Amino acid sequence: MEFKFDTVRIFTRDWERALAFYSETLGIPVHFADAAMGWAQLDVGGVFLAVEKLAHDDPEADDLVGRFLAVSLEVDDIESAHRTLVERGVRFVEPPTEQPWGGVLAHLEDPDGNVLTLLGA
Repeated sequence: MEFKFDTVRIFTRDWERALAFYSETLGIPVHFADAAMGWAQLDVGGVFLAVEKLAHDDPEADDLVGRFLAVSLEVDDIESAHRTLVERGVRFVEPPTEQPWGGVLAHLEDPDGNVLTLLGA
């Protein structure tokens, strides 16, 4: 049996705001979006980043919205990406920081408090 990585789901209570952040602010292309379903798939190079709406009265919402996802998005020039995203109003929890293993990481927050990692190529 083989597995192929397909989707990382990000949960939100404000689907329109979250979709705008990922598609417009971060500039990730939308592959599919359906407002009635509260579901969108953004294409990050053959893997999908899904934005999924949870109802305000959903008992799972507090456990799912705003948790650390451990999602890493690779960029060619992390310093340039950081500057551009800061100019767009993105809040960084940690700016680009060299890691002991030699890479550079930065952590940003989406409007729901989910933390994503930028990985410098």
